[in-house]
Amino acid sequence: MSVLVVDIGTSGVRVAVVKADASFAFDRHVETLPSSPAPGLVEFDSRAVASTALRLARSAIDATGPVEAVGISNQRASVVVWDRATGEPVGPGIGWQDLRTVGRCLELRSRGLRLAPNQSATKLESILDAVDPERSRDLCFGTVDTWIARVLSGGRLHVTDATNAAVTGLLTPDAAAWDASVLDALRIPPSILPSIVDSVSTSGSAIGEAAALPGAPPITAMLGDQQASLVGQACVRPGDAKITFGTGGMLDLTVGPRPAAFGTRGPAGTFQIVAWQQAGVIAWGIEAIMLAAGTNVEWLRDDLGLISSAAESHDVASGCDTTGDVWYVPAPLGLGTPHWDYGARAALIGVTRGTGRAEVVRAVLEGVAHRGADLVEAAEADAGVSVPVLRIDGGMSENPTFVQALADAAQRPVEVSPVREATALGAGLLAGISVGHRAGIEEIASTWSPRLRVEPSRILDRDRWREACDRSGGWISALSGIEF
Repeated sequence: MSVLVVDIGTSGVRVAVVKADASFAFDRHVETLPSSPAPGLVEFDSRAVASTALRLARSAIDATGPVEAVGISNQRASVVVWDRATGEPVGPGIGWQDLRTVGRCLELRSRGLRLAPNQSATKLESILDAVDPERSRDLCFGTVDTWIARVLSGGRLHVTDATNAAVTGLLTPDAAAWDASVLDALRIPPSILPSIVDSVSTSGSAIGEAAALPGAPPITAMLGDQQASLVGQACVRPGDAKITFGTGGMLDLTVGPRPAAFGTRGPAGTFQIVAWQQAGVIAWGIEAIMLAAGTNVEWLRDDLGLISSAAESHDVASGCDTTGDVWYVPAPLGLGTPHWDYGARAALIGVTRGTGRAEVVRAVLEGVAHRGADLVEAAEADAGVSVPVLRIDGGMSENPTFVQALADAAQRPVEVSPVREATALGAGLLAGISVGHRAGIEEIASTWSPRLRVEPSRILDRDRWREACDRSGGWISALSGIEF
């Protein structure tokens, strides 16, 4: 038997049917792209996302037969608000990348309340200010997992899991409850908030029923996309870590039953996350963030025209053995962990008359690889653990030149996920626990079977890399001074 996964990403909806042996019986993706009505704004049509998810889920069951359970994974921190009675959204959803509340976050910081514009809290406040300034309407708030759970349950569920609740900015630091002080400051009525549930149900239990689907299968797992990818790459033991190299790059590391020994943000620039919650017990993790990864390859393709496809970057970079001391710092949106310099900008340094197309393309791939090594070093420093082997997924994991450069920069083996996007697999593995596919989360460790393992073949100059990073920093001083 199998479980159904509904995975709502930033740019589309994926529905998969995952079998007990961790293979896929069905996997289909449909784009539901966000819009940007003005610079810095990112919105999405939550109705379209819902209808697409329902259509794909029903077609998956039609194609493969009944499923035992349903798992949900989702883009984190995006916000949907709807009318409780009608179930109709009050306006567009606001995406996690949306920056409309930067000024509000700075204002709140001056009053001692530290919230980031990529969290849900001030996005929710902005919607309420627009549609319910008196806070008198009977509304419901949810991140995307909450919205999809409502849709799949036929309107019966209003829940979120601990991994999603913890990135809203509305939860207490120990992830135990909604934070009354933040709610008061933003005038958010507690009545609009969802109940917080486990990320994974224990055997025989369920979050609720997917009444809108044939057979009304139980919903037994809900979690954010990066945590789902962590589980999908079997990183369930303390010290296990993965990086997803998509548009950006996210390193997630499993810490264990106790959080890392710092508050919200560590000295090396990582953040505490809830990796998952089961039976009320939290497994903690930390996250390190690269603001731009695949974006840089898209720049080579779409703006410079140096390559015709992302895959061609490997072929072109293979035309030279080294960059010839040319360095590229992938910071078109600033530098995340460990620098957190929003005013940094991408830099191409060391170009000479002898620098050609191959050297530039290789420099871009190696620059992203160095940033990946930065994330690993930061995670090790903040968690106080060693990461002996690095697991990766995402689009760039299919680029041999990049994967080798990552192993060389990080000076450790890199193992490539057997599936390009491990998010749906992770949600499926967790959903299957409650219906007996595995006895517990710890057994997921045995599912790991990498498509490829790459060993370091040379040593890249990390000191020279850090010098290049220093030169890219502080380019827009006003932005470099912003810290969340």
